[in-house]
Amino acid sequence: MSKVAHYLQEHLVGEVMTATDARRYFATDGSILQVAPTLIVYPRNENDIRKTARFSWQLAERGRNIPITARGAGASQCGAAIGSGILLVFSAHMNRILEMDAKNATVTVEPGIGYAKLQQTLHTHGQFLPPYPASLDYSTVGGAIGENIVGERSIKYGDTRAYIKSLRVVLANGEVIETTRLSKRELNKKLGLATFEGEIYRSIDTLLEEQHDLIEQLQRRVSYNNAGYDLIDIKRRDGSFDLSALIAGSEGTLGLISEVSLNIVPYSPETILIMARFDSVEYLQQAMIELVTMKELPSTVELVDQYALMQVNELNPNQLKDIMKPPFSPFILLIEFDNNDRSLKKAIKHALKFLEKYATAVQVETEPEQQQQLWKLRQAPNILLANNEGQQHATPLIDGSVPLARLREYIEGVYGLLESIGVKPALWGHVGIGNVGLQPQLNLTQVGDRQKAFRFLNEYHALVTKLDGTISGTGSDGRLRTPYLESMYGSELYALLQKVKQIFDPYSTLNPGVKFGTSLDDIKGMLRSDYSLDHIYDHMPRS
Repeated sequence: MSKVAHYLQEHLVGEVMTATDARRYFATDGSILQVAPTLIVYPRNENDIRKTARFSWQLAERGRNIPITARGAGASQCGAAIGSGILLVFSAHMNRILEMDAKNATVTVEPGIGYAKLQQTLHTHGQFLPPYPASLDYSTVGGAIGENIVGERSIKYGDTRAYIKSLRVVLANGEVIETTRLSKRELNKKLGLATFEGEIYRSIDTLLEEQHDLIEQLQRRVSYNNAGYDLIDIKRRDGSFDLSALIAGSEGTLGLISEVSLNIVPYSPETILIMARFDSVEYLQQAMIELVTMKELPSTVELVDQYALMQVNELNPNQLKDIMKPPFSPFILLIEFDNNDRSLKKAIKHALKFLEKYATAVQVETEPEQQQQLWKLRQAPNILLANNEGQQHATPLIDGSVPLARLREYIEGVYGLLESIGVKPALWGHVGIGNVGLQPQLNLTQVGDRQKAFRFLNEYHALVTKLDGTISGTGSDGRLRTPYLESMYGSELYALLQKVKQIFDPYSTLNPGVKFGTSLDDIKGMLRSDYSLDHIYDHMPRS
């Protein structure tokens, strides 16, 4: 072990590891990138996190930078959970439910708790956390907050940020703060602190006041935007102030989360599901615009296109047997309502009225078994994620969202991009929030396919930016999308976001290279040719 590892092991309760195979294992996450850590720390408590951060800060003060990257289960598809310095792995020990307050509908957990474990516990109490990711079976709550995950139910229930009551956060220098919604009086007390916490509050408050008009330009016309940092909802008109909005989606670049308190809501397992088929993207767009303006919003609106179903049918004809036979409709929507009060019948009637105007076929199911059969249509692309032919794999490259008014342009544009690089099209995703994704089949061991990947990345992000969208829709930027952040926002807004990073992390010890400091050439150097889903095959890959 190195001197650094020996020193940390002497001062921490948790374990420190430098074994070659451990470093190799943690060099990858769910992305196509690879960066090996110097050492791995398994913190057992907040004090371990604090001491590690303080140690890194003190080294940086003397000109030696050993950065820290927080990692949950490594589900990030954008390279946010890998780093070259100290990797803090939370899932080993800091994975408990600390308190559940049913009366006030809150739950307090450690960041390394598995999302599925928490959700299962909440369900037994008739509650749930709505913005769960597709990867909930193999992701953590801390990771979901770090990326401000937006899930299939976010059309109705909102993003992860909306459910944060408070966070305990270890700052870059080792100080521990608690973020929550503060009143004007409470904020003034924070502004008067002679600590790093006070300095951060003063600097961010000044930034919000002096750059108010510029900050307003961070707003995009999309449902959710995770590119950069959220500066818009920190300070509200009533003067209240909450740094939690900033920490969520920051991917460990501003602080290290040690404890999370979340608001939870009643869970209703009884739903009504509508399947609608569309022969044109124009009619699909019109139906979507009407769906999201309904008084009673559906809880889920998911899309799968004909090309995804055709590929699944070729691979495994029995997957869709007795559900739907080819030829498949160009687009299929699955629309779920989970409200059990009197307004539900009215909402269904309203939805059917305009769906029948645009769709070629509409089907309504109330029985769980029949609903599950229809959901197989949306789940079918998961087979594509797990399938590989030799070294060719479904490759996670993008996570853009666009305004629904630009949905047609987006879908047609993506089809065109895929055709131009000679890759089979297949689209699916959370279309209710304007997020329609894909994972093109590529062989990253081949120079030609690596070139295709980067050509697609460049042209895709240019398309999304042109359509007033965001490059980071359901998750955050990571390393993979960092090179495109400035082109999305422009140099002035980009500099403003850099200022936020500098306020929290002046020595750049917290996950450097995420959001800032990673170029396309850097990405090319990190690209792993052996990309696969080996780390999650005990679960079914989800998207």
